[in-house]
Amino acid sequence: MPAEPTLEVEQELFASGSTLIIGIDEVGRGAMAGPVMVGVCALRPGITEFPAGLRDSKLVSEKKRISLFPEVRDWAPTAVGEASAAEIDELGITACLGLAARRALIQLHEAGIAVGEATVLLDGAHDWLNPALSSKLPVITRVKADQDCAVVSAASIVAKVTRDELMVSLDTQHPEYGWASNKGYGAAVHMEAIKTIGLTPYHRASWVK
Repeated sequence: MPAEPTLEVEQELFASGSTLIIGIDEVGRGAMAGPVMVGVCALRPGITEFPAGLRDSKLVSEKKRISLFPEVRDWAPTAVGEASAAEIDELGITACLGLAARRALIQLHEAGIAVGEATVLLDGAHDWLNPALSSKLPVITRVKADQDCAVVSAASIVAKVTRDELMVSLDTQHPEYGWASNKGYGAAVHMEAIKTIGLTPYHRASWVK
């Protein structure tokens, strides 16, 4: 059974004085084509439950992710930012994680969320967010936060579903690469198409050997 997240970390942060927690997770970091996307989810104190079946997006089926997507968006404010393949080629993947996250946080701000008051829960061991921000935020990095913390699991779901939908739509333009199934990652059919057809504007050219 996939690991089930809790709100324990979030509740501890609220108890210690946080007034807003934003969970952040990325998807598409290792793909050969398509953007990298970063999902964000904002929680205020007082929330004690989360959508049934919520898990890290990698631990549930595509069907379940799609069914969770509207439930997550009803549960808490969310946004997804992206950085394009061209930006990844120009700036590098780490800088583009921060760029995509900043764009997502701007969306939250424009929706009325006081982002500047937030404590950030960031999946992973490295703070790639603050180098992209003009005003730094308190960031807590946590390995497997996408599995353990409901607010980060929610961010992972919205990012994954949004990116998958984009890659399926791009597959209709370039069906030879199999993006509807491989979502831009280095599956055999994708890599063979790169060899025989070449690259599209959606490929990360600097990543292709």
